[in-house]
Amino acid sequence: MSAEDDTGMKPVLDLVALSPAVRSGLARALALGALGGIAAVGGYVCVALSVGELFEADRSFAAFGRWAGGAFALLTLSFFAKWLAEQVAHHASFDLEVVLRRALADALARMPLGVVQRTGSGRIKKIVQDDVAALHNVVADAVPFFGGVAAQPVAALIALAIVQWKLLLVVLLVVPVAMVSFSLMARDYTTQRERYNQAAEDVNNAVVEFVQGMPVVRTFDDGRTSFRRFGAAVQRFTDAVGAWTETSRSASAFNRLVIVPLPTLLVVAACGTPMLAAGWISPADLVLGLLIGAMPIEAIAPLMHLTNLINDSKAGAVRIGELFAVPPLPEPAEPRTPVGAEVALRGVTFGYSPDRPVLTDVTIEVPAGTVCALVGPSGSGKSTVARLIPRFYDVTGGAVLVGGVDVREMSSEVLLRHVTLVFQDPFLVDGTIAENIRLAKPSATDDEVIAAARAAAAHEFIVGELADGYDSQVGERGGRLSGGQRQRITIARAMLSDAPVVVLDEATAFADPESEAAIQEAVARLTVGRTVIVIAHKLNTITGVDQIVVLDDGRVAERGRHVDLVSAGGRYASLWARHEQAASWGLAGTKVKGVTA
Repeated sequence: MSAEDDTGMKPVLDLVALSPAVRSGLARALALGALGGIAAVGGYVCVALSVGELFEADRSFAAFGRWAGGAFALLTLSFFAKWLAEQVAHHASFDLEVVLRRALADALARMPLGVVQRTGSGRIKKIVQDDVAALHNVVADAVPFFGGVAAQPVAALIALAIVQWKLLLVVLLVVPVAMVSFSLMARDYTTQRERYNQAAEDVNNAVVEFVQGMPVVRTFDDGRTSFRRFGAAVQRFTDAVGAWTETSRSASAFNRLVIVPLPTLLVVAACGTPMLAAGWISPADLVLGLLIGAMPIEAIAPLMHLTNLINDSKAGAVRIGELFAVPPLPEPAEPRTPVGAEVALRGVTFGYSPDRPVLTDVTIEVPAGTVCALVGPSGSGKSTVARLIPRFYDVTGGAVLVGGVDVREMSSEVLLRHVTLVFQDPFLVDGTIAENIRLAKPSATDDEVIAAARAAAAHEFIVGELADGYDSQVGERGGRLSGGQRQRITIARAMLSDAPVVVLDEATAFADPESEAAIQEAVARLTVGRTVIVIAHKLNTITGVDQIVVLDDGRVAERGRHVDLVSAGGRYASLWARHEQAASWGLAGTKVKGVTA
């Protein structure tokens, strides 16, 4: 294992390596930090020599002035070099944040959409925002810090060796004691840190669960069970902190006695004074020993702080690296263009994990301009089929064809221009109504946007109910609009894209009756002349479609038109019977399984 691995810096350095400009900036910051440390030692040497000049019998005030001037110049250089190192490092760290976020955005854009969905918005937000920001501290602070901490004690030891080797030997007597103290502090650090991090994560999860589940908590257990879970997590965190504190208590006390300047200065003074009396060293030598002798020992405490910074950033750097490691969606070397709008799945087998197939040998043919409804119980594979058509994932067996071309043989850009998606849960970005519709076609004119909104039955509420019309802000995730309004905006977006293939997750599954009628009207317009694959939740909405495909346990159980499938008395007939039974249920005076409501 390399030294970089030992210190935990490798994940951070791998990310820094993504940008030559950032790498160059950090190298300058490191060099400036080292220059500042070396200049500080040189300044103290000049201070010692200027003081020593005053003790000379034939003292020269000119020599004193030269040494004093040199001390002032070098200490000033040290101050400005360290200050400049911090400025350069901070600029480089901000540049690194920009580079990483752009690279992550690019990686997410090229990643299979299904992988992005399964990763989850919360984790992606933490990686892109929080973990990248956490790197700022280690990059901005640690790099110039390390330059000074590494260079200054080495320069101090060299200066002592050149000026007075006897005092160097005195300082070296203290170094082994300090190193033993440092090793005691680092004992079991990794294990204790992992336990601490896990306990802290458990507390965070318990807090989120306790707060988000407050309605359920208050309704069913008055907080007792959930609070016990929260209390147990807090106790585990307390135990982890206590164990870590107990383990490091004696070592910490020893450190406070050893890794500070005073003990070293006392040793230098205790040994240097008799040497001075014996004439072995000069007054200047003793002053120099007192000024820089403690620097090698003082560097150990900052190194411990640097270790903490690295460990704090390491976990985030690893998570960022894991996201970068996700293979991008392969793009064909010679992309083909689809011709027509037919959709076909031929012998498709697919699973989210290799040992658990979700679809097995699925074959579906959807001629251009027809409507195919996918039905089946939960977990039958309907949504998976819908995700494979726009290539959220690549199949593990068989092929998905759009316009006669395997989706793996066309570019993602061309495929997503050929296929439009309308999801059950409509998503809007935080912007205006017009901006959300125009996502499908950034170059669209205002007239085109309005035409799409009219076709989606959205124009009336946009101009009649919203104060700013098409310039109205929709809020985060469209939170300022109702569910039905959001859905009509997404349908308008799909209208504007003018894609010949529409994949539709039942758009009215959770709509109120008034919105449902408007949405059904908009969907009817959207699907005219297009090839449509719809995931059907309400069977009464698909009785007139060209083809119904019944999926069961990842396989095609039946296919045909509504009337024929009901007459066949198979799986679809059973689903239809349950649908009709559910439609007749009510809350008042209705018997359900022998129970009167």
